[in-house]
Amino acid sequence: MNIILKLPGPLLVFFGAFSLSFGGLIVKSFEGATLWQILFWRSLFFIIIVFIFLLVTYKKNIFTAFKKSGFPGLFGGIILSSGFCGYVFAMYNTTVANTNFIIQTQTIFLAIFGYFFLKEKISKITLTSIILAISGIILMVGSSLTSGQMSGNIAAFIMPVSFAILILIIRKYPNVDMVPLQLIAGIIAMIIGYFVAGKISISTHDIFLGFLAGFFQLGFGFILITVGARTTPSAMVGIIMLTEAVLGPLWAWLFANENPPFVVLAGGSIVIFAVLLQFYTLLKKEDAA
Repeated sequence: MNIILKLPGPLLVFFGAFSLSFGGLIVKSFEGATLWQILFWRSLFFIIIVFIFLLVTYKKNIFTAFKKSGFPGLFGGIILSSGFCGYVFAMYNTTVANTNFIIQTQTIFLAIFGYFFLKEKISKITLTSIILAISGIILMVGSSLTSGQMSGNIAAFIMPVSFAILILIIRKYPNVDMVPLQLIAGIIAMIIGYFVAGKISISTHDIFLGFLAGFFQLGFGFILITVGARTTPSAMVGIIMLTEAVLGPLWAWLFANENPPFVVLAGGSIVIFAVLLQFYTLLKKEDAA
């Protein structure tokens, strides 16, 4: 824990985004597990690593951390768990490229939700970025009109929407600790996976992949980003997080033979440009402050 705290915030965020980028490759590598079995095992190992982190961080005060989070923490955990479910469903039913590019629209949703719920004004640049992002997504998902991929594309939107809502909760309740929320989200997602899957017995190979997904890819990813974001400007966090969108499709292409069509890459590039445009607005606000 002390080693993590000594590292620069931006470096921690980068390592976290790097860890998260392997999510699509891992989900695509399961040999027989259903998506709900994947959700169960991934969530189980995620719960273990987050609990260990909380135990090391808070020691005897671990339950106090949950109590302090209160209803906002519980609600945030429920929202984040829906994002976990949507992520696995999307990776299982559409391409890694589609999912990763759609996830990056979280900043766009945050601007939209901030306008409606926090009365934050939308600048001309933000409006332009929203229009560009929508255009890129239409171009990207329009190439995958089969029912299976379309359902995966729709499910992929749950992650950025849930993340944007989570950030709104944190803005409204700045004293809510993110890490306890993650444990709650993991428990809810695990329960959903257990009941929907019917049976949780899978091969040793798939259990190992579940361990990699929950413990290292998701667990380390979220913890490193949470800790690193405390000392990193929000706009810089967002820009660094684009690492996930770039590397995710790359791992799938190199190791899972997934070749997204050019139209997907073109649409994804427009989304990335739109997000960078939005980050430029955020960076200007932070410089002004």
